Amino acid sequence: MSLTTNSEYGARPRIWFAAYQLLWHLLLPLAFIRLAWRARHAFPYLHHIPERLGFGYSKPISQGSIWIHAVSVGETRAAQPLIDAYLARGESILLTHMTLNGRRTGRQLFAKEIASGQIRQVYLPYDICWAVEHFLKTFKPKLGLFMETEAWPTVVFRCKEIGLPLFLVNARLSERSARRVNRFGEAGRALFQAFAGILAQTEFDAQRYRSLGVENIVITGNLKFDVPLDPQLLAKGKEWQKEMHAGNRMMVCAASTRDGEEAIILRAWKDLLLSNAFTIPPLICLVPRHPERFTEVADQINDARLRFRRRSEWSDTPSECAGLDVVLGDSMGEMPLYYSASDLVLMGGSLLPFGGQNLIEACAAGCPVLLGEHTYNFQQAALDALDSGAAKRIKGELLLTEPIALTKALRELLLNAAELAKMSLAAKSYSAEHQGATKRILAALDRQNFSLN
Repeated sequence: MSLTTNSEYGARPRIWFAAYQLLWHLLLPLAFIRLAWRARHAFPYLHHIPERLGFGYSKPISQGSIWIHAVSVGETRAAQPLIDAYLARGESILLTHMTLNGRRTGRQLFAKEIASGQIRQVYLPYDICWAVEHFLKTFKPKLGLFMETEAWPTVVFRCKEIGLPLFLVNARLSERSARRVNRFGEAGRALFQAFAGILAQTEFDAQRYRSLGVENIVITGNLKFDVPLDPQLLAKGKEWQKEMHAGNRMMVCAASTRDGEEAIILRAWKDLLLSNAFTIPPLICLVPRHPERFTEVADQINDARLRFRRRSEWSDTPSECAGLDVVLGDSMGEMPLYYSASDLVLMGGSLLPFGGQNLIEACAAGCPVLLGEHTYNFQQAALDALDSGAAKRIKGELLLTEPIALTKALRELLLNAAELAKMSLAAKSYSAEHQGATKRILAALDRQNFSLN
């Protein structure tokens, strides 16, 4: 199926849009107060403030770039293979974000390209008419690609009105999000109909977009299967694992955990250690999803009376973990190392109703995955991983007071080396079999009736 643009769809709902703009103007002071509040722990939140309003671009502006919007860390990493493919074609890239951590990740991944001018990195302005208008007139991109779930009404409708092709790429839509959009009636449905096309990850996602009246949809798979993992970090992780295994010690990585999940994990981990099921107690590496929560989580580990150190406090050898119960993974960009060093990954975001975090990178590193019941953000990926044997789901309710199900699942897997080895092989196969979304997305976009020359 090819993507087509139909002018009948996506008309801007005037009354609703006027109310939306009024609300934005009224809440704008709160947006800056929120940035100032976050700056208490990370002062760079106050950097590039004019960009939030569509101004303050200090360097010369190159127009006619391919514009890729990746709101935060996960979307920026997912966009990497697509950005690399366009750079290989000689295209220049305008890379926008909404979060500080997204911008940091982009700078880390594309430092050379940003320095050379191949990539221009700025914040997407707040969704206010005059800020968006100035942003679009300043950069004049020739093609816009929004990653995964981003759909800002002012941007989307304005791009349609000025004839700028804007696509939702690697798109996903959970049942919960689809219900939320439908609550806005025609106004909500018109927003997604205004995209020039939607390139959905799975048939599940495509069906939900169709339920909103969107017709121009292509299923292209998940870009996250194409994201390369840093080979140096993978190799270092394997060295760590080898050293720990030499001492008969295993490690679990609790990855991208969310608020409330750490308390459950720490209680389950303490129960596991007290069970005396292991001759050499295993180690858990706890990696919170948001860096601003590192100190909060460190306090929780202290309160649980578990022995721990921050990753930032020790060097490059796991021998410094001797005698510890927990390592707090407070470094940025080292997830491939943590995955490669671990015998099992407990995927954050899935223990409580957050929808789950990305299990694909863990599988690509050959690490078995343990999931909670809440994986709606990665519905197809989770189902495929479970079917392939790369992942298992925790059976039973996860309670803070008695997280018996989690303790049991961890103990059973960590005591079964043969099962972990089988799951590791399945994880690598699962990851390899689902690659190819980058080529399919490029092919779908190349078929469109606009010129990139």
